[in-house]
Amino acid sequence: MLKIVNLSVSYGSRRVLQDVSLNVQSGEVAALIGPNGAGKSTLVRAVSGVIPVAGGTVRTNGTDLLALPAMQRARHLAVVPQAVFLPPAFSVWETVLLGRTPYLNFLGQTSAADEDIARRALVRVDALDLAERRVGELSGGEQQRVLLARALAQSTPILLLDEPTSNLDLHYQVSFMDMVHSLAKQDNLAVLVALHDLNLAARYADRVALLVNGEIKAAGSPRQVLTQEIISEAYHLPVEVVPHPFADVPLVLPGR
Repeated sequence: MLKIVNLSVSYGSRRVLQDVSLNVQSGEVAALIGPNGAGKSTLVRAVSGVIPVAGGTVRTNGTDLLALPAMQRARHLAVVPQAVFLPPAFSVWETVLLGRTPYLNFLGQTSAADEDIARRALVRVDALDLAERRVGELSGGEQQRVLLARALAQSTPILLLDEPTSNLDLHYQVSFMDMVHSLAKQDNLAVLVALHDLNLAARYADRVALLVNGEIKAAGSPRQVLTQEIISEAYHLPVEVVPHPFADVPLVLPGR
């Protein structure tokens, strides 16, 4: 599991995360929601060790992840950023094989086992046919699948995703989140995903955490968090929450 305890982050004198605590169990998808500027991406970067923290811990099975060197930490958690971070000249195969970096020998050589793991990761996300293509030639949805394959190639029990659907059309949003949800259940991964879309969170998350001004304001099941009162207050917008017509989840609609 992923256990975040009293995590705080400051940019200079400004505190952007304040005592954030959150648990994500193995086999669970936890969605991190909140208005723009709430600190969702900051939390993902802090948990992954990319930015320093002012206080708190991030643990898995008793191991303090933030105390580990970067390469060791990369054996515990993998990050799927937005596709805009991909180097366009790299091939898909080269990009996914980068996921094996934490396991390479001192010469940086990949083994047949590493290549087999990378190949299986591409198969898992239905992207093996893209292996020889340049990343810059791919659509946004294809690039996001490649990033997911790279993360799977790291063979970690924890997966962090930073707003992976924000630049995707509706088809790719649904197919990508279907993939993430299935992988969490099949591989028993602890998945924390920052999402803008409240209805994607309702449909795919086992639990939802609402972040507002750097603090967790509500956490629980989609039904417990995605209520008219909680969402209206957090987003400063009247909303209506109704039963979804096709799924047993809440549906959040803009109010009048």
